[in-house]
Amino acid sequence: MSSVDEARKTAEALAYATGFGNEHASEAVPGALPIGRNSPQRAPLGLYAEQLSGSAFTEPRACNRRSWLYRIRPSVAHPAFERVANGALRTAPFTETVPDPNRLRWDPLPEPPAGTDFVDGLWTLGGNGDAAQRTGMAIHLYRADSPMTDKVFSDSDGELLIVPERGGLLLHTEFGRLRAEPGEVALIPRGVRFRVEPLDPFVRGYVCENYGAPFTLPDLGPIGANGLANARDFRAPTAAYEDVERPVLVLNKFCGNLWAATYDHSPLDVVAWHGNHVPYVYDLRRFNTIGTISYDHPDPSIFTVLTSPSDTPGLAGVDFVVFAPRWLVGEDTFRPPYFHRNVMSEYMGLIEGAYDAKTGGRGGFVPGGGSLHNMMSAHGPDRETFDKASAAELRPQRVDDGLAFMFETRWPVTATAQAARAPELQPAYDEVWGGLRRNFRAP
Repeated sequence: MSSVDEARKTAEALAYATGFGNEHASEAVPGALPIGRNSPQRAPLGLYAEQLSGSAFTEPRACNRRSWLYRIRPSVAHPAFERVANGALRTAPFTETVPDPNRLRWDPLPEPPAGTDFVDGLWTLGGNGDAAQRTGMAIHLYRADSPMTDKVFSDSDGELLIVPERGGLLLHTEFGRLRAEPGEVALIPRGVRFRVEPLDPFVRGYVCENYGAPFTLPDLGPIGANGLANARDFRAPTAAYEDVERPVLVLNKFCGNLWAATYDHSPLDVVAWHGNHVPYVYDLRRFNTIGTISYDHPDPSIFTVLTSPSDTPGLAGVDFVVFAPRWLVGEDTFRPPYFHRNVMSEYMGLIEGAYDAKTGGRGGFVPGGGSLHNMMSAHGPDRETFDKASAAELRPQRVDDGLAFMFETRWPVTATAQAARAPELQPAYDEVWGGLRRNFRAP
């Protein structure tokens, strides 16, 4: 049986706990979790008790993120880390180029060299803020064809929202295992160690690295108590540990650089845990889309799955937005997203199919590709979409042939030098709007 087949067999047998932000508890061995206290004088089964804090101790209870881990070896048992090469991974502040007001669009990256794992295959497109100040975000792409064998990664700079586009992933984390397929997203909290096994011969996708406040579900306001992404649909892992006594390379991304140490054991050795600073996976097709049942296209904020709040209410460090299958029924309404200039900056990717406002242009907008519309850059439906939507018969219309998403952020996104010079950067993106002619007729 191949490594891919073994990984898929493991992934298909996984069990999960459900709920977003819940106080979960899980043990891989009965009796591993202490009862009635977090740090007993002697932890059960000879384990070590350790707290992992994803927020300051004194943050409000509703915002506090922490988990207690009961592990075979404590995290302090490791040699010194040393700097290693960053490869194609970059971190804010982004200063290789200047922020660009032009509309930009990229084709998908090609398949990687043979033997590329998830970390080796990370390629940074751009971002904003400052990782050391815990503000802003980065946009990465990944591509891989090999598992992370005896290799573990953690990100001290931010949490990682992983959006598979091609092929599934088996994520081995300190908390247990997660399976993430195209159409799902997985979130690895800041500081949590994990490794990735592809579930297909070649995998590819997107990553949002969020330096700021952890992603949470957006407030629903007038929508009420239900809708958008429902908390019960988020799946957290159950405890599963690696009792491995051999050299394991551990990589840590810290203030923009990669650091490495070779442990004499796997740090994915947590036998039991409880808390709410945990990884999870979410199926985007379960998103409860809210839209008009009278007229006009609602603002795309109505499609927000997760949000990273900032110090200004309603202004996100980064929002994760999905354009999921839905009905369009607006009366006397131009149904695709409208022409727009936005104080926020928008990076859009495509998981499958087509997006209803992007059809034309050299290279097109295809799965694995992406577009960047920085703040106040005019964008909207291309000419072909505009002509078609303006003349369409307004019957109820089902949009179910695509799954697109957006990372929307409060600051401009500065592209990395490799993204600004990439052969995948489409040179004629502006042409998709070139045929929008004058239609004005004076009375």
